[in-house]
Amino acid sequence: MAIPVIDFSKLEGKERGETLARIANGCEDRGFFQLVNHGIPVELLERVKKVCSECYRLRAEDFKAETMREYREELRKLAEKVMEVMDENLSFEKGSIKNAFSGNGEHQPFFGTKVSHYPPCPRLDLVNGLRAHTDAGGVILLFQDDQVGGLQILKDGQWIDVQPVANAIVINTGDQIEVLSNGRYKSVWHRVLTTSAATAAPSLPSTTPP
Repeated sequence: MAIPVIDFSKLEGKERGETLARIANGCEDRGFFQLVNHGIPVELLERVKKVCSECYRLRAEDFKAETMREYREELRKLAEKVMEVMDENLSFEKGSIKNAFSGNGEHQPFFGTKVSHYPPCPRLDLVNGLRAHTDAGGVILLFQDDQVGGLQILKDGQWIDVQPVANAIVINTGDQIEVLSNGRYKSVWHRVLTTSAATAAPSLPSTTPP
């Protein structure tokens, strides 16, 4: 049972209705889906991967702030587009979810980004990885390593892999979106398993709000 991979660019064409439905299903059925052709330049994503990997490898103090600022801004724009799609699917007035996170425009919604690094583990039998949890935030966007897996969601009592997809952005709905949607959209349990892979690139989850 794979996590849906959705071509976000098709919202602009004749397949808009089908794409809206697939996003709604991803929010309602699994609470997770992946976006490709989401508008964030591949060149920028490649720079981000390189910067983050080098930071951990060299323990560099200079974190290439300009690249990360550019990345955060692109993610923020994508998050707002995703929230507008959720508004439409939930029959909310456009901007409703963003307004809920901004006090009806009195302040900017908080948008946090962190870099997580999961190094290879030589004894998988001794380490559980990142424990199962739900996310307290609203809309979570994750740029995960496209070679090394480990992220899983709980669906019908079974753990399902969130398969790595090159340059995709993983979207999951947090606790606050579940509340705003009156339980229609799910905030699901998920975890990260340890891996014995020779390399493990960082993952970059971003959330609005925390």
